[in-house]
Amino acid sequence: MACSTIPPLLFLSFLPFLPSLATSNIVHLGSSLSATSNNPSWNSPSGDFAFGFRQLNNTNIFLLAIWYAQIPDKTIVWHANTTIPVQMGSNVTLTVNGLTLNEPNGQAIWMAQPDTTVNSGTMLDTGNFVLSGTNTSVYVWQSFYYPTDTILPTQILPLGGMLYSKLSETNYTKGRFELHFTNGDLQLNPVGWPTEFQYEPYYSSGTANSNSSLSGLQLVFNQSGYVQIPYENGSTFKLLPNVFPNSTIKYYRATLDFDGVFREYAHVMSESSQSWSIVGYIPNDTCANAMSPLTNWAGSGACGFNSYCKSNGPTFSCHCPPEYSFIDPENEFGGCAADFSEDCGVENITSNPEDSYGLKVIEGINFWYGDYDALGPYNRTECEQACLHDCLCAAAVFDGTFCWKKRLPLSNGRIDTTVVAIFKVTNNSSAPLGDSSDKFSNFRKDKQVVWLSISFGSSGLFNILLLGVIFRIIFSRRRRKSREAIRHSSVFETNLNVFTFDELRRATEEFKEELGRGSFGIVYKGILKYGSKNQVAVKKLDKLSQGGETEFKAEVTAIGRTHHKNLVQLLGYCYEGPHRLLVYEFMSNGSLANFLFRIPRPDWYQRVQVALGIAKGLLYLHEECSTPIIHCDIKPQNILIDKLFIPRISDFGLAKSLAFNQTRTHTGIRGTRGYVAPEWFRNIPVTVKVDVYSFGVVLLEIICCRKSVEQEFEDEARAILIDWAYECFREGTLDALVDNDDAAMNDIETLRRWVMIAIWCIQEDPLRRPAMSIVIQMLEGYVEVPIPV
Repeated sequence: MACSTIPPLLFLSFLPFLPSLATSNIVHLGSSLSATSNNPSWNSPSGDFAFGFRQLNNTNIFLLAIWYAQIPDKTIVWHANTTIPVQMGSNVTLTVNGLTLNEPNGQAIWMAQPDTTVNSGTMLDTGNFVLSGTNTSVYVWQSFYYPTDTILPTQILPLGGMLYSKLSETNYTKGRFELHFTNGDLQLNPVGWPTEFQYEPYYSSGTANSNSSLSGLQLVFNQSGYVQIPYENGSTFKLLPNVFPNSTIKYYRATLDFDGVFREYAHVMSESSQSWSIVGYIPNDTCANAMSPLTNWAGSGACGFNSYCKSNGPTFSCHCPPEYSFIDPENEFGGCAADFSEDCGVENITSNPEDSYGLKVIEGINFWYGDYDALGPYNRTECEQACLHDCLCAAAVFDGTFCWKKRLPLSNGRIDTTVVAIFKVTNNSSAPLGDSSDKFSNFRKDKQVVWLSISFGSSGLFNILLLGVIFRIIFSRRRRKSREAIRHSSVFETNLNVFTFDELRRATEEFKEELGRGSFGIVYKGILKYGSKNQVAVKKLDKLSQGGETEFKAEVTAIGRTHHKNLVQLLGYCYEGPHRLLVYEFMSNGSLANFLFRIPRPDWYQRVQVALGIAKGLLYLHEECSTPIIHCDIKPQNILIDKLFIPRISDFGLAKSLAFNQTRTHTGIRGTRGYVAPEWFRNIPVTVKVDVYSFGVVLLEIICCRKSVEQEFEDEARAILIDWAYECFREGTLDALVDNDDAAMNDIETLRRWVMIAIWCIQEDPLRRPAMSIVIQMLEGYVEVPIPV
């Protein structure tokens, strides 16, 4: 990332805060740091701050960062804005051109390069890492000008400056919220993650003014711990006032946290506490703001879709409605999904919904957006019944007079004591309705009689009724046609987006850019324009046989129910006329095949993480998702790599779903040459062990960075990877497998263990292959691996 020299006016605004370079530790040209578990760093003179590589969560992933070095949690306050994680062995070097961050293979992934020559670098006691030119008193680049989620005392956020939140407490990817100081006003905005499209602000400081002398100049964090906005006329707006006595404070920081709240923290030093305490925060009630403006048309709210928010002072918690669960149990801010499937097919429309569904009511919960119908004046029983008998209604909100119907996904959920929320759930978990159905039935009949009497007694109302009947006939005909289409299409039990063919045709520019081909169709790159550009992969299934129709339904049903970080997410589908298309999230780094079979080969430690991710994705498919799934075609082309280099299993078109009490299934031979388990050819039921076999082959490919079958080898013994790997293991020549990869050979115990695991996975007898749960334990070293025979 090229960085320009300091704007003169902005530099002048920093003059009162510039520390003396006489007390700083100079980093000389040619100095470098490497990402290792030893965490080498360049420290500030006092030792309060360090610049270097911070290891994350005891993994082989690092951040080039600045952190508080003398407190237990080593809080990160800045990190290089890279689009991929930094792997072990990466390094950063200071040259006359600036700072350059390189991967272990030497590829540059981030740069801080001012327009003028660099003479030295310095980690200052303010937490600012600076680069100086020949005049050491002038900074030609500084980290304070490129903040991430945090600002520190003496730091200024000028007009046009911004902060962005992390994605989660432990994930430093750009998250769902941004802080902007623009037009004299400080604003907090939600964004349409994973894009950078900004929704309207959910907080504004109100310091903008058409009169420039009364408008905010910049956001200043002063040394006394006040975060404030000065005006041109000399007055000041205190955004976050300091409420702690300075004598108890060691450090301050102000952070836009991953939940969208801008909080100031103080590190209190006392006998009973040495931790961060919250000094102030905005907005004052995040749930009342719900991370969404009153006029907004999109966005999930503070807690994600299908969840609601409860404030607790400077923090808040997220909760799921009845019969809903967190999509990611480890992230309560990621939204909820229903524990049941609601089918709007013909059978459900024509049958009595009370046989399948019931209602649960929570007092004081509201979902502010997403109404598709408003009925009233109604009583609560009428509202309950209106939702229960409407196939599209997932929930309703009743305010005592009106009934607001809502379909999934529910958004901007929060506490509202003026309403009750009514949720449709499966019948075996339903709660009693507010009034009896008999009372409602009698009320409905009486109401019909009254309306008929009034309507036929008035010509005006009669005309209205006549128009209504005509509309009803037309609507009924259209609905019958729709039902016929549904009957033939067997609508799937998912909450996925349904796209029209025309939408996807435009999104792909007439299916212009091809990403790849599979057994049943071609994958194209597309852009869905919903206020921002969202890249997607559109899989177009053409010339489907009857079996192909089954594949399509299997893929939509299976993937629609899955959610795991190592699986590609299905966003939606098109089932219109003869058109069958699937819409996936776009994976920017291509397939595992592109990742592995390239020159130079990827780093050994990066390959280790990829292999573990694939194993965890398969474990989820086999044992943890709602319906166990055999993938049937695990190979590098069906494993994609996202922007964080996390592997994501894709292509469930060949998936085979199993009932919970079923372990085997009959199906035609599937898979790809070189990865197919022997039992496919024996006309016997297959199990999840066919995936274990394929994983063993892929694991060897990851270890060796070569394809399972290579015809061009002059030595025929090396052509088939699984045979050659076994010979190398038996003869003790593992160095040949990795072609003298230094990192792999330095990790020889892991290399040997992983080769043995792969050999166990490719055993001819499925019963001798370990389950994926055991495979993961062996990969991670928790279970001893016996020597294969």
